[in-house]
Amino acid sequence: MCLAVPGRVLSTAEVDGTVMADVDFGGVHKEVCLQYVPDVTVGEYVIVHVGFAIQRLDEQSALNTLADFERLGILAEEFGDGLERADQQSASPEGAVR
Repeated sequence: MCLAVPGRVLSTAEVDGTVMADVDFGGVHKEVCLQYVPDVTVGEYVIVHVGFAIQRLDEQSALNTLADFERLGILAEEFGDGLERADQQSASPEGAVR
């Protein structure tokens, strides 16, 4: 399944003439293209589909959607081991994977 998933923009940069961002999806960070929404700023939420941010999303809607996806197991399906590693890091006192 391929979903559009909300994530929070952590940083932005121009890479080879393309606006890119590091986006946090509930603990998993991915590089995302911002060409469709180039004026997005750090801290805002975007909906990402196949590596492209396709629109902005307000924080409450993003958090509700992420919680629903996690409850349904969709985040684990989309992000696989990356999500499990992020969960382990947040559970570890040192923030490191055991």
